[in-house]
Amino acid sequence: MVWLKYTPSSLDDDPAPVMLGPGADPARKERRVNGVLTAVRGLLSYAVSVGEAPRSVLGQIYELADSRDLPVEAQGEDSGLTYRLRAVHRSQEPEAEVDRASDEELVAMFLECRNARDRLIVLLLGRVGLRRGQAAGLHRSDCHLLPDSRALGCDYSGAHLHVRRRENSNRAWSKSKQAWTQPLDFLVVQAFDQYIDERHEVLGAGGSDFLLVNLFREPLGAPMPPDALGELFERLSQRAGLSRKVGPHMARRAFGSNVADAGGSADEVQALLGQTHPESPRPYLIPDRARLREAIERVPSPRSLHGTVEK
Repeated sequence: MVWLKYTPSSLDDDPAPVMLGPGADPARKERRVNGVLTAVRGLLSYAVSVGEAPRSVLGQIYELADSRDLPVEAQGEDSGLTYRLRAVHRSQEPEAEVDRASDEELVAMFLECRNARDRLIVLLLGRVGLRRGQAAGLHRSDCHLLPDSRALGCDYSGAHLHVRRRENSNRAWSKSKQAWTQPLDFLVVQAFDQYIDERHEVLGAGGSDFLLVNLFREPLGAPMPPDALGELFERLSQRAGLSRKVGPHMARRAFGSNVADAGGSADEVQALLGQTHPESPRPYLIPDRARLREAIERVPSPRSLHGTVEK
């Protein structure tokens, strides 16, 4: 594990290169080290299964245990003896920092947008909660902005989007397997109207069926790739003079957290984020600090519970 962490993949032609160790800059991070170890364990396990390596190898890379030490309820209906493997060698990965964009950051970025399309993108991620791949994969036919969509063959009332997973030429991809309908508020509808006017002024009735397309660079009318949305957020963070780079997924977390802060229930947050498992929204729920302060202030003091404390 020390060799994996500190030894670079290619060494100089020196026949006796100096082996680096603790104190030097790591050549690989913990996640990469664990990935290599997983591949090695898989290779050795396969070698044992086909008789190319002795079974004793498994004892060197795994802790072996059997089902006899499990509670009866966890052993299942099959009473036969089964074995469990736990990796011996694994590097401790640092816990990834999860944060949301603040409303102040999103507003500052919105005000730095130089066109209607970029303003719509900020709202699609920060106020609708789409992933950048979902936003870049929207087609114009997915956007139903009229109060009554029955003329379009849709029974969902009010302005909304249909978020679907499909193969797209710009490699935009919805992580959610299940399609869902996302309602829109008046601010997003207004941004749509302004963008449609801007797009028509540049392209007329032409351009791709994708919603978000190139308007200010060649090839005009081509769909924007998901990476372009990330680059836009990076530029807006710099223009707004923010102390950190606000990424597209931080805007999505802000949306989920704002729905919860506004009193939205767990199932509402889950549905609006397009997630199917009840536990999936949990990483997105990062309460606003002001709401945490209000929660503390709502806790009654000992004086209100027991009356005035006599000195």
